[in-house]
Order: sequence, then C-alpha cells, then structure tokens
Amino acid sequence: MLSAPATVLLVEDTPSLARVYAEYLKKEAFTVVAVETGAAALDAVSDGAPRIVLLDLQLPDMHGMEVLRRIEAQGLPCAVVVITAHGSVNVAVEAMRHGAYDFLVKPFSAERLIVTVRNAVERLRLAQLVDTYREDLARTRYHGFIGSSLAMQAVYRIIDSAAASRATVFITGESGTGKEVCAEAIHRQSPRGDKPFVAINCGAIPKDLMESEIFGHMKGSFTGAVADREGAAARANGGTLFLDEICELEPNLQTKLLRFIQTGTFMPVGGNKLEKVDLRIVCATNRDPLREVEEGRFREDLYYRLHVIPIHLPALREREDDVIEVARHILVEYAREEGKGFQRFAPEAEQVLRLYHWPGNVRQLQNVVRNIVVLHDGDTVLPGTLPPPLAPQAASPPPLAAVTPAAGPKTIRPLWQIEKDAIEDAITACDGNIPRAAALLDISASTIYRKRLAWQAEGKI
Repeated sequence: MLSAPATVLLVEDTPSLARVYAEYLKKEAFTVVAVETGAAALDAVSDGAPRIVLLDLQLPDMHGMEVLRRIEAQGLPCAVVVITAHGSVNVAVEAMRHGAYDFLVKPFSAERLIVTVRNAVERLRLAQLVDTYREDLARTRYHGFIGSSLAMQAVYRIIDSAAASRATVFITGESGTGKEVCAEAIHRQSPRGDKPFVAINCGAIPKDLMESEIFGHMKGSFTGAVADREGAAARANGGTLFLDEICELEPNLQTKLLRFIQTGTFMPVGGNKLEKVDLRIVCATNRDPLREVEEGRFREDLYYRLHVIPIHLPALREREDDVIEVARHILVEYAREEGKGFQRFAPEAEQVLRLYHWPGNVRQLQNVVRNIVVLHDGDTVLPGTLPPPLAPQAASPPPLAAVTPAAGPKTIRPLWQIEKDAIEDAITACDGNIPRAAALLDISASTIYRKRLAWQAEGKI
C-alpha cells in the first residue's frame, strides 16, 4: 500500500519554479524529489515504486509527453499530473489519453497544486486497494486448499495475516473440512515454513501414551520404553506443532500442555531435566470448544491460551460452487493415479454434486470421486455412475405379502398417493430443499412443483 507521506517526483527544468513547487508540497509533509530532465525522470520511476509524478511538458532533452508515453507503456505504478505553460484542450486530451491523472496550467496556486496531489495520492491508493482485492478474489488455490468462494477467500486472508505471528491459532470446523490442510497452510505461509511441521491427532493415540507422544520419554520410564525417544515438541523445534482434536486431551495432560505453552519448556516422561524449544502451536477440533469448557471437559485457562487467533472452516455446503472446483481437481488426480481416462463431469452430474448436502464435507467428496474412478472408466462422469446416496438405488419391490389376494383390494393404495408420499418424504429428508429432493428422486424440481399444485387444486393436500 502507498504509505504517507507520499513521495512526489517533480520533473521541472526551471530551478526557481522547482523550488517554489517543492516548498508548497513540503508544507503538506510530502517528500519531494526534483529532477530537470526526462531521462532523469524515467530513471527515477523505473524502480517501480509507487509515486506521484509532477511532469512539465517542456524539458531540455525530450518532450514531457514522451515521458508520459513511456510510463504508460511500461505500466509503471505512477499517478502523473502534467504541468505546462502552453495549456490547450488538445494537449490536455492527449495527456489524458496516455494515462495522465490531471492537468495543471501555469501559473497555479499552492492550494490548487496541493489539492491535485492529494487527489492523485488517494487515486493511487484506491487503485492499489482494488488490485489487492482483485488478486485475493481470483485465488482458486491456496497451498493445499481448492476453492474461490467468498467463505474461503476470508479464510485465506486470515491465514495471510496470522502466518507471520507466533500467536497460537485455534481451528474449528466440521469433520472433513480440512483443518490439517489449514494448519499446514499457516506453517508454509509463515517464516517457519522451511522448518518442521509435526502433527498429532490427540484422539487417535491411547491416553496413556499421549504424554510420551508430545514430550517424549527416557529409556525404562515405562514398560516398552526400550530407548530414549524424542516427542513431537522436540521434533517440531523451530517449526510448528499441530495438535488435532485438542479437546480429546485428558485433564492431567491439559495441565502439562498449559505449562508448556506458558514457559516453552517440558520434561520428557521419566526425565529429570527440563528441555526448551521454540515452536508455534496450532490446534484444531470439530467440537464446540467453548461448550467443552462450560461442561468442564476442557480447561478454561488452556482454552484462552490457545484461542488467540480463531479460524472457522466453512462446511462444503456453505462454499458456493467450490464443490465443483474440488471435484474436478480430484477427479483428474485420482484418474491419473488409477490409470483411468476421466477428465470431466457431465453437467447433470455436477448439478447432483451441487444439490447434495455433503455431511462429510471434502473427505466425503474425495471418497465419492474415488469410488467413481475405481469402479468405472471413460472420459466423462455421468449421473448413473454416482454412488449412493447421491444416486440412491431404486426402491426394492414391496414384499409379496403386502399385495396378496388374501389382503383384499383395500390394501392397494392409489398410485398418486404412493407418488405423493415418496415426494413429500424426500422433501422432508432434504429439510425442505425441493431442488435437492428432485435430484435424489431423479426428476426435475418443476415436476415436484407442478404435482403439488395439482394435488392442492384437487384437494389432496
């Protein structure tokens, strides 16, 4: 971003005028760099640093319009204000056509100059801000993440801001949303990116071994400890320690972790000497950590030590069309791994992916795509190759006993009633989402709307 005070490059070959203009601008805390020739001006702006250029058109070595054309041709980040004693509409139009921001005709007052430069500074600042947002919104990949939705752009910006800090990051989100991917992105984006990244799943390791996994142990400290062993804290020294499913830690170990975070020191199991490390802690859980605190399962002081920079990962169903971006990427990747020819999804198959709820998030989507690639082949994924529950199998025929003559004709229900019940049951199962229900029933949403209107008109609803 353009910082204040802004640097103004003054290109004026009359020393007395250059001094006057410089004095005007210095009163407003602008930093003024003065040159007398076009060549010197081009040298001054060639480093690409953002600056305001006050450009006189009558220069000893070249016309100022040539300087303006070269600045435009090279795409230099400058806001150029043209100055001339030979003002005319034609010159002004020509200057604006080549990218000049404004046009000053000599003589002009200090106030006119200052207002013009202020406006040029603001224009340049806003242009840079727009460029920054444009770059951010164009990101479809971010380290291990795939997706360009607004929800993920917000996550990317938080990671950008938090990565350089040593502050602890607490990641929350449903299972399968990519919490370890997020932790790795923070590590890789940080100054520690070339140092170790060590991940531990606190819910996958037996509780009696958890302390040893984090802090290590000494030979003979417990049955099976046949040698000294470094723990994750020591292996992550200089880098990042990621503690996944942090709410699974037992209370005794929570106390030791709190002390470790406060002091940066720990003692291996069976050891008698404190060890000190320099690392950053990133943790994650798919639970509500504050509820865990309120219900007494997680220490409140540890929660506030860890919950410095919170990042919540959105569910896949909250990420707009990211499901299609992710599916397309992993389809090609898995097809290459499995030696298959898949390259794309049919539009109808993509529509089913969009409408599905994805309770298992990205992990479930990966499993679905893997299933398709392993069991089928071709260049395009068709709706018929989607596995349940995206393409549920046709309902099994009712047991014969339900339609035996002994049951009598009264047990046979009208066809419209069976159809109505199936549609209403699907809508209820999809939480009222008719397009999703239609996709699961393999009919169009308009069919459901039309049938419901007909049943209502006939008094069947």
